[in-house]
Parts: sequence; structure tokens; C-alpha cells
Amino acid sequence: MARQLDEQIAARFAVGRRLRVLDVGMGQGTQALRLARAGHRITGLEQDPKMISAARAALSGEPEGIQERVRIIEGDGRDTGVHFLPGSFDVVLCHGVLMYVEEPDPLLAGLARMLAPGGLLSLLVRNGDALAMRPGLSRDWAAALSAFDEVTYTNRLGLDVRADRLEGLTATLAGIGAPLHAWYGVRVFTDTAEDGAQPPADVETLLAAEERAGRTDPYRGVAALLHLCGVRG
Repeated sequence: MARQLDEQIAARFAVGRRLRVLDVGMGQGTQALRLARAGHRITGLEQDPKMISAARAALSGEPEGIQERVRIIEGDGRDTGVHFLPGSFDVVLCHGVLMYVEEPDPLLAGLARMLAPGGLLSLLVRNGDALAMRPGLSRDWAAALSAFDEVTYTNRLGLDVRADRLEGLTATLAGIGAPLHAWYGVRVFTDTAEDGAQPPADVETLLAAEERAGRTDPYRGVAALLHLCGVRG
């Protein structure tokens, strides 16, 4: 997914431009630190104290110049208007967050308002059109059958969460002024891999196959996750 994001950034902004990036639900800061190393200024918004501690610990191990480019704020992604002025960012990331939000439309509208004209909104969501794939590939036929009619599921942490459908998000992004510009599939072939499993010896070939599938129909449509990129008009 990092390559997809970099591709979209490169297509929209001048080479060498230092972007203002808001990472909503930054987690342990993996994406934020990667972009800070590339020279961008990052604001991370996170409400989980454990994740904030992990992000601060990771940041402390970076050179001073990179540390100065990252700001971490404790807060809810639905309250961006409390913390920032409209149009404050060139790029807004919201990766792995929407599945925990019962009503995502207000959150998305708030994120779109944070974007400057021409800004990029990057979303990573659970694919509601492919919820039957994981149980089906795991030979849990009953769960696969029931998943066809659901938009909720139990994730690997044992939490009941929700998924989004491409058609619905496309309409939402158009309605909030950040229409869909590109979308990709993520974890087309690897969704059933066990957490913590050692990467295979031919991991580079696997990544190349995932990258190709994530850009190619019909494979991307059955990916476990969708990466959607909207652009502020």
C-alpha cells in the first residue's frame, strides 16, 4: 500500500515539495515516520494511549531532524475541526479506522474539510463486497454463506466491526467534495496468512503478485481491504 500512496502523491504534487500530512488513527506511527523520512511534515492524531506511547517510542529512535517534522496529538478523528482549521493539510490519511466507526460519513466529511484544494484523501477500509472470501478460503462454509448478506464481521482481535462497499464510498466521496480518483485492492492473496508468520523465501515475488493483483480487475474487487484515493476539488 505504501507504493500506491507514494504513486498518488507523486502524481499530484511537485517533486521535492514538503507536504503537510494528517495521519488520523496513526497507530504506532509506521506510515507517519516513513513519510517524515521523505521530508514531509506529519501530524498524527490517535486516541489509544498505548498506540501513542508506541508511536512516541518509535519517533524517539529517529534523528532529530525527523523528530522535528512529526507532531502527535491525542484525539478522536471525528474531532478534527476542534484541532485544525479547514484546508490545513495537503494529504489526509485514514487507514484502518473506518471499520471501528459506526457512522463514518461525518468523519469523512470532516477529513475532506481538512484538505487544501487539490489535496489527497487516502482511505484503507475493509472490503464489504468480499467478506465471504476469508471464511470461504478457510473452508468455513457456513460463515461464508452468512457473510454474503452482512457488512459486519469479527476481526482478528475478536472485535465486532464493519466493512465498507466500494459503491457506497464512491458516492460518499463525491458528496463531500473529494471524489474518488483511484482505488486498489490490498491483501488479495495473503489475507488468510497467520499473524506473525515468517515471510516466505520468495517474498519479493509474493509482493509483486500482490501489487499486480491490487491494480487489476477482477482480482482487486475481492481483496480483503480497499485503498481509495479521493481528491479535493
